[in-house]
Amino acid sequence: MSTVRADCSPVLVGRSPRIRQILHLCERLQRSRSPVLLLGETGTGKEVLARIIHRGNPLAPFVPIDCSSLVGPLMESELFGHAKGSFTGATTPKRGLLEAADGGIAFFDEMGELPLGVQAKLLRVLQEKEFRPVGSLERRKADFRIIAATNRDLAADVERGRFRRDLYCRLNVVTLRLPPLRERKEDIPLLVSHFLQVHGRNHSLSRESLDAMVSYDWPGNVRELENAVQRMVALNSGPLLHTSDLPSSVQKHVQAERQGQYTAEAAAARGPAAGGWAAADSVLSLAEMEMQAIRNALECTKGDRVKAAYLLGIGRTTLYRKLKVYHLND
Repeated sequence: MSTVRADCSPVLVGRSPRIRQILHLCERLQRSRSPVLLLGETGTGKEVLARIIHRGNPLAPFVPIDCSSLVGPLMESELFGHAKGSFTGATTPKRGLLEAADGGIAFFDEMGELPLGVQAKLLRVLQEKEFRPVGSLERRKADFRIIAATNRDLAADVERGRFRRDLYCRLNVVTLRLPPLRERKEDIPLLVSHFLQVHGRNHSLSRESLDAMVSYDWPGNVRELENAVQRMVALNSGPLLHTSDLPSSVQKHVQAERQGQYTAEAAAARGPAAGGWAAADSVLSLAEMEMQAIRNALECTKGDRVKAAYLLGIGRTTLYRKLKVYHLND
């Protein structure tokens, strides 16, 4: 993704084949006014991509519109503006977001959240290049390029009746799908380095901690990765950041991977006929593991309970009690 540099220039960080292809397409789209539909999971960098496309005409306005925040009766007022006195509280006329985007780009983020009624009015604006503010008889001009982004399957929403087919057809001229971070893990080291430059103070990561970050799937994608780096930098003076500095979600992932590796190694070492503690395709409860450990210790010491207690690291009284609990006295 996914960030905006200190000079306010958006950057899509990555060298994976898919990211290089997307950046090449963006260069071509900078010279066009065609509608663009950006698809991808939350946090993959759709707004950054829209701003990169906008670099083709940087003096034109770029108006981001968060459709998920446009709720209630004031939604149309935000988009189209309103006249003075058009409703309670409208003490002054207001210019809408679409009028502000005239001559530039209107970026509709989370387009799939827009209600059907507003979709119909937006379609008319795209067709007629004009609209009327709420409560006004005067028509206003709104000739803008639309870039829409969503994490939803709009084609499926069309079939379910949740999104207008005619609006979808108008938006679906050029479609770019941003891959989730788990599908381009080769970009993670470059992203981490980039975010350390943006947020760090000469911080760096140990090899082990970077490997842990690469192995993690990052369900929140690049946004989650950036937040993780920013948190690590804020909480640690550094300069070297270790696995203990990673977010708890990444640490739990590392522990689960290690546990799975240890279980597999133990099962391989004991073999299928050795009566090991855990088969590769099963999980024993703590009680079952403890009972098997006691059996193994007694077998190793040929029934000498004193030596077995010593091997287990517990007192003789504790061993006698557990033998009774697990009915192992015989």
